[in-house]
Formats: sequence, C-alpha cells, structure tokens
Amino acid sequence: MSSSDNPQFEPQQPGIPESGVPESAATAPEAPPAPEQPRIPIGFHPAADPSAAIFLPPAGPTPQKTPTLENPPWTGWDVVVIACLAFATIFVSQFVILFGAHYFLYPHKTLALAERPMLLLIAQLVVDGAVALYLVLLVEGKYHVRFWPAIRWDWSKAGWKLLGLGAAMMLGLSLLENFLPLPKDTPFDKLFASPRDAYLVALFAVTLGPFVEELFFRGFLYPVLERRWGIAWAVFLTALPFGLMHLPQYGWAWGAGLIILIVGIVCGVVRAVTRSVAASFLVHVGYNGMQMIIAIWYTHGFTQMPKGLLGPWFH
Repeated sequence: MSSSDNPQFEPQQPGIPESGVPESAATAPEAPPAPEQPRIPIGFHPAADPSAAIFLPPAGPTPQKTPTLENPPWTGWDVVVIACLAFATIFVSQFVILFGAHYFLYPHKTLALAERPMLLLIAQLVVDGAVALYLVLLVEGKYHVRFWPAIRWDWSKAGWKLLGLGAAMMLGLSLLENFLPLPKDTPFDKLFASPRDAYLVALFAVTLGPFVEELFFRGFLYPVLERRWGIAWAVFLTALPFGLMHLPQYGWAWGAGLIILIVGIVCGVVRAVTRSVAASFLVHVGYNGMQMIIAIWYTHGFTQMPKGLLGPWFH
C-alpha cells in the first residue's frame, strides 16, 4: 500500500507541524501594542507652544439655569417711591378735605375725619385713585411696557370659584373670634353710623378698596420680593404690611392683625399659584363681600348696627 493510499503515512514537510502552522510563526513573540496617541487638546495647534495648551475635560450636558418666575421691570426702589407718594397723598388729601369741609360746610365745628364717614370715604377714594395712577404712570411711563400684562392681571386664571374661596375663608376665620382678644368697639364702627354711609362703605369694600390693595401688594410689591427671596418670603412679606396697614382701624389689637395677616397670606398663595393678580383680587372681594352680605342680613339693611359686628374680618 502506497503512502498516497494511506494518509496516515503521508510524509510531513520538514519544519511544519501537523497543525499546519510553521514552528517559527507559532513560537514568534506577540507584537507590542501600538503606542497610545496623545490626546490633542481643544484648540491646540502643533505649531503653537505645547505648554500653552489647556486640556479640557469631556464635555457634559450644559446645566440649564432655572428662569425666575417673576421678573418685573421695576425695582424695589420703585416700590419705595410709590409707598412714599401714597403716604404723602394721605396727609395732603386729609388736610385739603378737612380744610375745605370746615371752610365751606362746617365753619363753626371742629372736624375729624373719623367723625365724618363721608369725608373719610372721599379721602380714601382720592388716595386709592392716586396710588393706581402712580402705578400706571411708573410702569408705562418709565419702563414703556403695558400695565396689565406687566402687573400680571390675567382674568383667564381667575375663576369665579375664587369668590367662593374668599367667602369660605371669611366663615372659617370668623371662628377664631372665640379664641382671640378682639375689641368690641373700634374706630371702624363709626363708618356705619348711618345706612347711607354703611352702603357706601360696602360698595367700596368690593370694588376700589381690594382692587388698589391687590394692585400694590400682590401686583407691584410681590414680584420684586419673589425675584429676590423666593415665593415663601414674598407671600409673607406682602401679607405683613397688608395686615399692619389695617391695624389702626381696629385699635391696634393684635388679634385683628393676625386675622388680616392670614387673609393676606391666602391672597398671596393664590397669587403665587395662579400667577394672576386678578385671582387674588377675586379672593379679596369674596372675603369682603361675604362679610357685607352677612352684615346687611343681620342688621336688616344696616338699620340695626350693633357695635363690633364687622370686627377685623372686613378690610
């Protein structure tokens, strides 16, 4: 039998093992790995000085800065200016109204605004109208922006259910009367000396009064405070002067101030959540309106007005 017939006896070529790989290739050392290419820094040019190159870390996602929710064009100094103008208007208007009433209407009497509710209402109308005018002139005259969008007066976010929220808040806070030291006779009661004066006060309570207060506190002051200190502090710091402003009406009783402070906080929270001053205005109107409805019903149209009926809930 020849070797070609039996592959077991086929002669092997010298130097080649049965695996078919030459011994020199099988025993050759592995080739060293290719040297790692140096990392070329961003902005590096070979012709430039290598020592001046700056190696930058791998680029990651660019952090996005959260935009502030409130960024009004006016500043805190503008708020101070409006407040100073309001105080100056109060003193000037009271002096002019008292002098005019004494000279033309009551020449033989010593007058005080608290003794004449009609004169006090006239003075309040003058002050509130002046403050609203100051705000419009500053926003549109100095910063050349539209007043209502800048002040965040948005009716689309001011559902009428907010009137119900204000009314429910009044009923809830009225329960605090049993736990707080509240005065029974306050300077505010003198505004209801007659049905005519009482109805005028009630009309003012659901129109110009809350309108101007919300414009200033929640529309003008709030966004400046939120931009600087955040929502929580802005809500509280607008409610605090809001409550202090009403204290003289209630003999500086701290219980009355606490109730009005809570009202201011609720209005501020509504303003922060809805981003609309019109929303906080409706809460304010609902609160005052429910108080006046109860007062009209209880007194049979302001004909039987007991002292301390309105207490600190109406403002």
